[in-house]
Amino acid sequence: MPMNAALEGIESSHATHAHTGAWVAAVLRERISAGKLPPGTKLSEQALAEALKVSRNTLREAFTVLAGESMVQRIPNRGVFVASPGADDVREMYRVRGLIEPAAVLWGEPDEADFAAMDAVIARARLALAEGSVPGMADANQELHKAIVATTRSASLQELMERVLAEMRLVFHAMATTPDFHSHYVERNAALVDRIRSGEREGAAADLREYLAAAEHELLVHIGAA
Repeated sequence: MPMNAALEGIESSHATHAHTGAWVAAVLRERISAGKLPPGTKLSEQALAEALKVSRNTLREAFTVLAGESMVQRIPNRGVFVASPGADDVREMYRVRGLIEPAAVLWGEPDEADFAAMDAVIARARLALAEGSVPGMADANQELHKAIVATTRSASLQELMERVLAEMRLVFHAMATTPDFHSHYVERNAALVDRIRSGEREGAAADLREYLAAAEHELLVHIGAA
C-alpha cells in the first residue's frame, strides 16, 4: 500500500499532541495495528514528514519510540522498516498476553455495554468465517482480546495491550495464507465470552491460558521455530 494511502484520514492539525514524537509514534502504531503498514514496509522519512506535516527530527523521535517497542527496525545505510517479528518476539508477546489477559478475565469489571461490544465482534468474526475472510477474522480476534483487557478499566494495561496487538498484527501477516489459524478461534472466542458472562471466571481464565498457549505453539510451528 502506498505510504500516503496508508496514512489517509489523519488530521494532524486537530490532534492534541500533533507535531510531537509520541503523537507520530501513536499514528504509525495504529496504522501498523490496522495492517496498513505490513512487515518489511520501508518508512520513508520524506513521505511521512510530508504526509504528517512534521519535521524529520520529530519523525526520528517516533522511530526511536517504535524501535524500543520492536515495531520498527533500523537497518544501517538502508533506513527504517516495519519489523518482521521472529520466534523470540512471538514468545515474548505471548508471555505478556498470558499474564494480562487471564488477569483481565478474573478481575475485570465488564458491564452490559462491554458484552454488547464483544457480541458485535463475535458476529463480525462469524461473518468473516462464513465469507472466508482471513483479514476479517484476524481483525475481529484483535478487537475481542482488546475488549477483554478494556474491562480492567486500566489505561496502562490497555496501552500495553494495544502495543502487543500491534506487534501481533505483524506476526499475523505470516499467517495470511493459513485461514485455519484464525477460523478455529472464532467459536473459542464466543465460548470464552459466554463463560465470562455466566460468571465462570476461573474456568474462563484457564481456557484462555490454554488458548494462548495453543496459538503460540501454532505460530512457532508455522515459522519453523518449534
